[in-house]
Amino acid sequence: MKAEKKVTVMLPKDLLARALKANGEGLTPTLRKGLELVAAKDVYKGLLKLKGKFDLKLNLTETRKDRDDE
Repeated sequence: MKAEKKVTVMLPKDLLARALKANGEGLTPTLRKGLELVAAKDVYKGLLKLKGKFDLKLNLTETRKDRDDE
């Protein structure tokens, strides 16, 4: 079982309502999802730094042949 911590927070009602509506789930899953997104922010920043620095060595002509076979 994961260690959990119970917290008490003050949240703006309109923000909470929008988050609940957007997630379509209850309070706990909505808050968890929001915290996961905040925690992933550094990973996203790292991936953005790699933009344009990867050479996948793809042969586009060969790759597009798969489309022609459909």
